[in-house]
Amino acid sequence: MNYTNILYTVENAICTITINRPDKLNALNKDTIAEVGKAFLAAQQDDHVRGIILTGSGAKAFIAGADISEFASFSLEQGMALSAHGHDVFNSVETCSKPVIAAVNGFALGGGCELAMACHMRIAAEKPNGHRSQTGLILVRRYATFSPTYRERQSYGVVDDG
Repeated sequence: MNYTNILYTVENAICTITINRPDKLNALNKDTIAEVGKAFLAAQQDDHVRGIILTGSGAKAFIAGADISEFASFSLEQGMALSAHGHDVFNSVETCSKPVIAAVNGFALGGGCELAMACHMRIAAEKPNGHRSQTGLILVRRYATFSPTYRERQSYGVVDDG
């Protein structure tokens, strides 16, 4: 599959999905969210993939949140549709049957923080130039909603996986 805003590689049974918009600090626009969803579906369905790493390209950001310049002109309906789609994509990351690691290599703001939190594990890299990655900003998540995560619902006994 061809992607415009992400890089998708599989090597040694590990799929690496890289958000590739460094000029925008890997901000999530509508197309990027859709591509992330398609990439996770492809990795989930690939029997050769045993784990997934999600990261961002460039020297500054893992994912710097939403691409506000694109969303500023959205109507209420368009915004709600994008939010619902983003929620579905992030839930597919969270409920993926294969281990998903966020390799946080810079800013993880807003939707980037939420996407990192949807991953099963987060590893933050210390920057070679002495700047710390923004791990302190990875605190709360939900793509424009406040519903509990799948794992939270599981721990409360709300989800029956049997």
